[in-house]
Amino acid sequence: MSKLSWLIVLWLAFFGCKGQPASSQAVAQAAGTPRVVLETNHGEIEIELLPAKAPLGVKNFLRYLESGAYNGTIFHRVVRGFVIQGGGFEPNLQRRPTLEPLQNEADNGLGNERGTVAWARTPDPHSATNQFYVNLKANPGLDHHEKTQEGWGYAVFGKVVRGLEVADRISELPVGPQGPFPTAPKDPVVIQRARLVGK
Repeated sequence: MSKLSWLIVLWLAFFGCKGQPASSQAVAQAAGTPRVVLETNHGEIEIELLPAKAPLGVKNFLRYLESGAYNGTIFHRVVRGFVIQGGGFEPNLQRRPTLEPLQNEADNGLGNERGTVAWARTPDPHSATNQFYVNLKANPGLDHHEKTQEGWGYAVFGKVVRGLEVADRISELPVGPQGPFPTAPKDPVVIQRARLVGK
């Protein structure tokens, strides 16, 4: 290969086909790991989805995201040093419609480590729909231990790759009883828009 050909290859590898530096999202998409940005009124949180480990959970999340179902929802459960949970309610605490419940994938080998994103649910292990949470610390008590109602755990399907400090800041906001939620932010924390990176 000539020197000119090598230079062209290097240029394309670095800048891509549109004259812009190749993004981490392009690499992630090539590897089958889409990324999502939650644009909140306190900053952005970028999440890498993990379809190789949680195919059902990722498909479920993308179905809600692509329909715009997360736009305008709030983080309604905020516990400092534990989790922030959202995706299911509007600022007036109106519940958003849901799709069918998910089969629990908590036995996929992914733990509830700091920065991971997992499905919230009721005591029924297979009841998750649209609500998710971000782990603010390692929470091994939420991991899968056995296939019983008590031991199923909570399924991780993604991880925060940018903006974990935003989640931390949200967790430090004043909270109090709001409707049925004992630890809701006193001023709503709104997901103004949820989108795939690059869209």
